[in-house]
Amino acid sequence: MSSPCDPQYAPAGDVSAALMLVDSRLKAIYDGRTEVDPERQLLDRQFTASLGPTGAQDLLDGVCTIIFMYMKWLRMACEDHGKNVIEYVVPNLVTSMGRMPKSIRPEAVPTMAGLVIAAGTGLSPSLWRQQYGDWTREEMNPLEATAFLLAEVINRITDDQDFATRLIDDALSSADAY
Repeated sequence: MSSPCDPQYAPAGDVSAALMLVDSRLKAIYDGRTEVDPERQLLDRQFTASLGPTGAQDLLDGVCTIIFMYMKWLRMACEDHGKNVIEYVVPNLVTSMGRMPKSIRPEAVPTMAGLVIAAGTGLSPSLWRQQYGDWTREEMNPLEATAFLLAEVINRITDDQDFATRLIDDALSSADAY
């Protein structure tokens, strides 16, 4: 039986723009910058404002697509080692988010955990979230952090700081070939 949250019904969104945000956050952390640079915050706000309402929705859908793709890769990697992706990823993700109180309010953590669980079970994160209403402003940082944290897990597993970005970039390149 098909689910209304099946990824085939979900918009992919602007995956390139979403990947740019995640990759720039990864690079900042790898370069040793743990605090968000005020100039970077201003550029992010200007970029997001320039998207307009439909562009902002495309960016949200793009981030959800990236989360889905990361969880699909993690699910396959876990299955290869006899592990359950939900058991392996979600507790660490929730713990990491709990350590980020400036960026992620505690009430957003269950939503992000649910989003990752949905993706880990093969459901579209954006369609899963859509069931509960529109995205809120308070969920934007946690959503970006979720994609970032999943990318970081993948990079640590592969021992390659660019693997998660290349994973999405390669998928985009393959899609462009069709």
